[in-house]
Amino acid sequence: MSRRKDKTQQIIEGITILAYAAEAKCIAKVNDEIIFVQGQVAPGDVCDLKIIRNKKKFKQAQAINIQALSKDHVPVVCEHYGVCGGCKWQHVSYEAQLGFKNQQVKDNLERIAKVQLPAFETISGSSEHYFYRNKLEFTFSQARWLTEDEIGKEDLGSLNALGFHVPGRFDKILEVNNCHLQPEPSNTLRNAVRNFAEKESISFYELKNQKEGALRNLIIRNSSIGEWMVVVQFAFATEEEIGKMMEFIKKSFPSITSLNYVVNQKGNDTFHDLEVINYHGKPFIVEKMENLSFQIGPKSFFQTNSKQALHLYQLVRKYADLKGDEVVYDLYSGTGTIGLFLSNQAKKVVGLEYVEMAVEDAKVNAQINQVENATFFAGDMKKLLTDEFISVHGKPDVIITDPPRAGMDEDVTLQILKVLPKTIVYVSCNPATQARDLAILDAAYHVEVVHPVDMFPQTHHVENIVKLKLR
Repeated sequence: MSRRKDKTQQIIEGITILAYAAEAKCIAKVNDEIIFVQGQVAPGDVCDLKIIRNKKKFKQAQAINIQALSKDHVPVVCEHYGVCGGCKWQHVSYEAQLGFKNQQVKDNLERIAKVQLPAFETISGSSEHYFYRNKLEFTFSQARWLTEDEIGKEDLGSLNALGFHVPGRFDKILEVNNCHLQPEPSNTLRNAVRNFAEKESISFYELKNQKEGALRNLIIRNSSIGEWMVVVQFAFATEEEIGKMMEFIKKSFPSITSLNYVVNQKGNDTFHDLEVINYHGKPFIVEKMENLSFQIGPKSFFQTNSKQALHLYQLVRKYADLKGDEVVYDLYSGTGTIGLFLSNQAKKVVGLEYVEMAVEDAKVNAQINQVENATFFAGDMKKLLTDEFISVHGKPDVIITDPPRAGMDEDVTLQILKVLPKTIVYVSCNPATQARDLAILDAAYHVEVVHPVDMFPQTHHVENIVKLKLR
């Protein structure tokens, strides 16, 4: 190991990467000092590190000049790897990804929850490692991200881009040629839209001033039964430009079952408060899970890995272990997918959700599937789940909770301790906040099952199911 130092940077040579860390980083140590390393490295790699941040208790570094590769290192498949912010673990074997995700859950539950834990169930890997997503969102920009080879060149060609935001740069878009996350015709459609816009001189959005540009955003969704939805967001477009683009998509891609557009001149891309115009086909697509059908509209939330979502829900049903006479509360119920999935094995399902639009979707899906024993309510969870609400709708025998990354509100957790259902099945996309909540629930519950589930291959994200039983 040697060090080279100049006025602008410090480079430490020949360092072995020791372990994975949070947020797709790795850990190395130099003289017992922890260094968090970013870049295309895996434990066992030997590389040089360029220090990019020097803190009192740790350093942050960029891996450069990898000298030796570990057994977990694999070739990447995507040409955009390293610049695009997604799929940061393409260079790591899928078996190693699963191992770290399992360890991530274990570390959080042991260090934060500090409760007695059973042996973990084997982490459920995704059957598809690429092309598993059912929704992608792309941004139009007049100022694309320049590659290192392009910087300094005079002839850069078109500066328009249709792709993903470069990490840390809201104003720069990486032009995406081929994304490995969503199946065809996603790539073909996106590239065709971009080329048609260039050919017809339909302007791309100006991300900095937000006051010019016709084309703003492109959303492509699909379902496991082969239905496709496209939503085009226009900003400052003429009726002629809107008509041209929508007709082009309609005629070029007859497989699209729901073609829609939005006019959005706000300061952000969200369109939940705007009118969505259905240009062609149905205003929704349909997803099927076992004997249930779910309508997914342009504004609907649905798990982005359909096949693995089905497996997740099947596990929730298994651990809920319903006998048919239970009252089930589905907290943070979203569009009601889990609650509806369990409804035929429960006496009654009561769903509670913050987002009013999601609750409306849940009610529609209950109607479609002729589920009459499920009701859904919208509002602030800690204000909804009161003694009065429970006295009206019945004390829950089983609670299913699937909160956002921030975890459950403390008031909700304390109310669960007051109500004391026999079983809790806690689904989490953030093991750290799940562990925090488990520490509180430990006052009355013991952990019976821990089962990690990988919903997002090639990323560091992991879902985790915990089953708790009343002591």
